[in-house]
Order: sequence, then C-alpha cells, then structure tokens
Amino acid sequence: MNKRILAILLGGCLILSLSGCGKKPTPEMPEEPPVVEEPEIPIEPEDESEAVPAGTNPLTGMPMEPEYENNRPVAVMFNNLKAAQPQLGVSQADIIYEVPAEGGITRMLGLFQTLDGVGNLGSIRSTRAYYLELALGHDALLVHAGGSPEAYRDIPAWGVNNIDGVNGGPSQDAVFWRDAERRKNAGYEHSMLTSGEKVQAYLDKGKYRTEHQDGYTYTQAFAADGTPSGGQRAEQISIAFTSYKTGTFTYDASTGLYMIGQYGKDYIDGNTGEQVGVTNVLILETAISEIAGDSAGRLTVKMTGEGKGTYFCGGKSIPITWSKADRNSQFVYRLQDGTPLTLGSGKSYVCIISPKQSTVTIQ
Repeated sequence: MNKRILAILLGGCLILSLSGCGKKPTPEMPEEPPVVEEPEIPIEPEDESEAVPAGTNPLTGMPMEPEYENNRPVAVMFNNLKAAQPQLGVSQADIIYEVPAEGGITRMLGLFQTLDGVGNLGSIRSTRAYYLELALGHDALLVHAGGSPEAYRDIPAWGVNNIDGVNGGPSQDAVFWRDAERRKNAGYEHSMLTSGEKVQAYLDKGKYRTEHQDGYTYTQAFAADGTPSGGQRAEQISIAFTSYKTGTFTYDASTGLYMIGQYGKDYIDGNTGEQVGVTNVLILETAISEIAGDSAGRLTVKMTGEGKGTYFCGGKSIPITWSKADRNSQFVYRLQDGTPLTLGSGKSYVCIISPKQSTVTIQ
C-alpha cells in the first residue's frame, strides 16, 4: 500500500475518533425496582353460628355449659291465681309441675338447672308437703314464701334445703321483695318477687350444697324427636283441673312446641311478653283428697308408688305409667310394655291430677 493511501485512512480514523469523543454521553435511566406481588391472604367467611355448649342439661337433654350439669336445680313455688298473672320467669323453667291446691286453685313448681340469665321470678307463694316431694325427687333447693303446717313440719324432718320469704329470717328475707305495682293492682299476697340473681347470691354464701353428690345421676333419656311411635293424634289438649282452673296445650307444628293457655288466654311470661311453649306434656294420675280436719281444705297428693298417665309430644299421645319409689326418688316413666319412656329434647310440663276430679279432652 503506498504511503498516500495509508495517510488518508489514518486521517479518517482520527476524525471519527475525535467526533465520537466530542459526543455527550446519554445518561442511563435509573432502573425501576422490581414489582413484588404480595401474596393473597384468603378471607375466610365469618362463622355466624354460635358454638354449641359441650355439656347436657339433665332436665331437658339440651346442650348447656358443662359447669352447670351437676348443679342441684332450684325449685320455685309460683302463684297461679288468675289475679297473679302474668307470672315472671316461667318460660325459662326446664320443668314445670302443676298440681291442685286448696279451693280449686293450682300452684306451679318450676325447676331451673341453672339461674344464669334468669331474671325476675314470681309471684312467689307458699308450699305444701307434696311440692316438697317433687323438689326432693330432683335433689333441688326450694324457693317459697311460707307453707302449710304440714310443710313446715316436713321441711326439717325431710331435710329440705329451702329459702323462705316469710319465715326464713333476715338473710332469706333479703332474697325477696314486694313489687309496688302488683301490690297496688293485684293485692299484697300476689306481690312477692325474687330473681335468679338474688337467689344465686344467697346460695353462693355456702349455706347449702349447690351440686349433686358424687354418683348422683338422672335416669330420664331424651331424643331429638320424642314423638311417640304409633301415638294418637293430640294437637289440642284441655285439662280441667277443677271448675276454677283449666289449662290448654295447642301443638304448633312449625316450632314443635305445645303452646300453653289458661284462664281463656295465652299463658304469658311477664318478663318476655311471649307465650310459654314446651316440647313435652305429661299428665300423671294419682289420688288427691282433702286433709281430714283441715279448716282451709288443703289437700294431700299421693306422690309415691305408681299410676297411669299420658305422654304428649310432636302432636301425638301415648299411654304411659309412672312410678316414684320414695319422696327422694325421681319419677320414672314407662310405656305400657315396660320400656322406659324417651322424652323429646326440650322443656317439659307435668300436670298431676286426680282422674276422679279432673277432666282431660284430647283432639
């Protein structure tokens, strides 16, 4: 290659090199940080259902908090005169016993396995000896306001743990109060009230044992559906205890409950304003008679031994038998073939009547 051509080539390279150096460098764009996707956290739907307690109420077969299972029930004497309506707290009773008293009236004994959440109770009236036997059959603590001479004789003799609003002394008097409105409109004798809270506060002082002793068990079995197999239609029940008092039970298929009425009206709990309903109705037949020589016409009611009865559940009825070995024993219910009766899980209403004095109509 001649020297002239070589010089031209070297000059061109030099020009290109100088022009490249003179060019301003393009600044590099800063790198964007990488996009980090946050992991999606699955949203669980809210569980709107309430947790079912792990225990079982021995009086109803329904779930309850385990700490209440071994409670001694509280048995409350309810005034059931027409003038005393509405009663308070009856819809929360696990079992209601209704039994005739003197003069054609009836009184009720309400059994509560726990007083937790139970409001006012009443009105409270005096007890009789046969109500003591009902309470003893459940190893229950009795709440009452006074009693017949026989009841006051038997309370200490039979070892009945009781809270008395009339003759219980100052500490027991504090459990009760007279409702001013009832005293004004219904009368003094229909005005005595108490409450679940006040009764429980008294029991918490420790005078009485508040739990069953070791080994105590209830024999009554329950099932989700207690409708008797092969039972007769029984959607309307009318029980004329006496000429003064008739009770009615009307089956509501939508709830599975017998809705209660008395004195020609719905049986209302004054605490809630709602009609009282129960799953099971039992009618127990026994001997009832006046106590000889009793000026007030008080009654004696045979609570032990055995007798006939009728069981109602699910709009049907079936004949049964009942037995109670002694005053401290539970009622045992059986079908006519001797098979133990299984009740429907829920509250029960037990009517104790004399077949000679009371009339039952079933439709």
